Amino acid sequence: MTNNDILIRLRYALDIKDKDMVEIFKLGGMEVTLEEVQKMLTKPKDGYDYDVEDDESINVNNKNLELFLNGLIIFKRGKQEPKPGQPERPPLSNEPVNNIVLKKLKIALTLTSEDIIEILKGVGVIISKSELGALLRKQGHKHFKECGDKYARNFLKGLAVRYRG
Repeated sequence: MTNNDILIRLRYALDIKDKDMVEIFKLGGMEVTLEEVQKMLTKPKDGYDYDVEDDESINVNNKNLELFLNGLIIFKRGKQEPKPGQPERPPLSNEPVNNIVLKKLKIALTLTSEDIIEILKGVGVIISKSELGALLRKQGHKHFKECGDKYARNFLKGLAVRYRG
């Protein structure tokens, strides 16, 4: 699953308008135009070859996706004032993309671990609380587990079911 797919599925699941997408990117620290957002939400013509550049789509890299997710947290929960000695913006992570998506959406949507388990159960994926905890851990922790596309895809599908009915 590519970052463009994640952005497309997330936009659908949370019913985010294009103007709001521009605002969310801005809150995350990235200036984009409405046209650029629309190109990010367009799949390449052949549907599979994401390495080929075309004029109708823009590939979303890991940094841009994480900036969007940071902006989504601010959009949904409001700006948090940094504590003394704390940087203005959190440093970008080098963790696998699916783990970042899971963590940041948990924060943005104020979900508990039980909520995530229920969302996944709603689309037929059973996950234990300890297995979910391993996905939410920091990379480098001895119990860290990389989140596969199966969990990420089904989590986004479950969000669509939960928020769009």
